[in-house]
Amino acid sequence: MTVVVVGAGPAGLHAASTAARRGASVLLIDAGPAAGGQYYRHALVGPPPRAVAQHSHPRVDYRANTTVWAIDGRRLFLRTGPADSSSGRSWQVDADALVLATGAYDRAFPFPGWDLPGVVTAGAAQAMAKAHGIAVGQRVIVTGSGPFLLPVATSLLRAGARVVAVLEAGSTSAWRRRPRAVAQTPGKLAELARYASVLTRAGVPYRTRRAVVAAHGRDRVAEVTVATLDASWRPISGRTRRVTVDAVCIGYGFSPQLDLAVGVGARLRDGFVDADDEQATSVAGVFAAGEITGIGGADLAAAEGELAGYAAAAYVGQSSPVPAQIKRRRARLRSFAAALSDVYAIQPGWQQWLTDDTVVCRCEEVTARELRRATAERGADGLRALRLTSRAGLGLCQGRVCLRNVIDIAEAAMAGPLLDNVPRRSVTFPIRLAEVADSSLEGP
Repeated sequence: MTVVVVGAGPAGLHAASTAARRGASVLLIDAGPAAGGQYYRHALVGPPPRAVAQHSHPRVDYRANTTVWAIDGRRLFLRTGPADSSSGRSWQVDADALVLATGAYDRAFPFPGWDLPGVVTAGAAQAMAKAHGIAVGQRVIVTGSGPFLLPVATSLLRAGARVVAVLEAGSTSAWRRRPRAVAQTPGKLAELARYASVLTRAGVPYRTRRAVVAAHGRDRVAEVTVATLDASWRPISGRTRRVTVDAVCIGYGFSPQLDLAVGVGARLRDGFVDADDEQATSVAGVFAAGEITGIGGADLAAAEGELAGYAAAAYVGQSSPVPAQIKRRRARLRSFAAALSDVYAIQPGWQQWLTDDTVVCRCEEVTARELRRATAERGADGLRALRLTSRAGLGLCQGRVCLRNVIDIAEAAMAGPLLDNVPRRSVTFPIRLAEVADSSLEGP
C-alpha cells in the first residue's frame, strides 16, 4: 500500500516522513532537482540543509526531476528528466493514498513595461540567488506586497546586488488590528526583525504605500516609475518619480498551483483546495497540504503536511493517534495566516496602473484592452469563454503567470465570480506528443 506525495517542499517533506514513520511505503516526487521547495532552496552543490536531510527515511522513495503531466483519479502519469529533452522516461503509478503538496508560485501584477528583460518575479530572483549565487542585476528594486519581499531583498544583497529600495504597496500599520496573532507566533516577528536588521545595516530603504507602476527601457529595463498609492492602491496624482535600475523584482503574494487538485476533482473554496481538519479533500483518498489550501508560510505548510501524513497513513491501514499539539500548532499558524491575508490584502486600485496597451498575458500578448473587450463586447461570461475569446492563458504557461490577474480584470467588468471555476486540463505539464501517445508506460 503506497502513499504518493507530490511536492517536496515543507508540506510534502513532512507528509512523506510522517507517513513513513507510521509504517507506510511512500513515493515522494518533485519537479525540482533537489528537495526543499522554494523555502528550503539551497545551492545545488554541497549537502542539503539540515531541515531537508532530517526528513529522509528508508521507506521514502524520493524521485527528483519528476513531473506529473496528467492525473486520472489516483493514477499519476509521470515523467522523469528535462522537459525539453527526449532522454527522459515516462511512467505511471497508482496511489493508494495521495497527498498533494504542490505549493504556489509568485503573483506579479502587469504594468506598462513589465515584459521588458530585467523584470522578474521575486521568487525567481531569490531562486537564482540561493541556488547559484547570482543576482538578477546590479541595481535592483523590489516591489510588491507581503513579508516575502524582505528575504528576497536579503538574498539579493548576499548575491552582491545593490538593492535600491523595497517598496510595499500596503501599510504594515494594519498589524495593530491583529495583536493576538502576533503574540501567538513570536518567532514570526523575530524572523521579520532579522531581515529588517539586515536591510537597515545595508542602508536599504523600506517604503510603504509605494509601488513600481511602469518600467522603461529599450532592450531591457533602465528606469522605473515609482508611485505613491492611496489606501486602494490607486496612484496619487503628482506623486511619482523615476528611479534608475537594471532589474525589478515583483512579488504580490502567491497563487496556489491547482492543476493536479482540479484534475483529480477536488472541491475549491475561495480559490484554494477545500480541505477538512484531517487535510482530506472532497475526493476519497486524496489529501492536500501547504499553500494550495491557503497561503500561510513554511511553518503552517509543515504542520499541515504532518497532519496529511498521519491521515494518508491511516487511509492505507497504518493508523496511529495524532498528537494534539500538531493541531494546536496548526490553529495558531492559521490565525497568523489569516492576519497576513488581512494586512497584505490585494486592493483593486492596481488595475489603475494599466494602460489599454499593457500586455496582461505575455505568452499570447493579450492586452488589457482586449480582455475588457472580450467581456464587454463579445459576451464572455465565464472563464473558459473568456480564455477562448481573448486567448489569455492559452499560451505555454497555461495561465500560471497571468490567470489570476485575468480573472480580476474580468470580474471588474462583469457580474459573477470566476475564481472557483478553474478549468480542468487533461495535460498539466508540457510533454512530447509521442509520450502522450505511448500506451505502454512503465511502472516505477
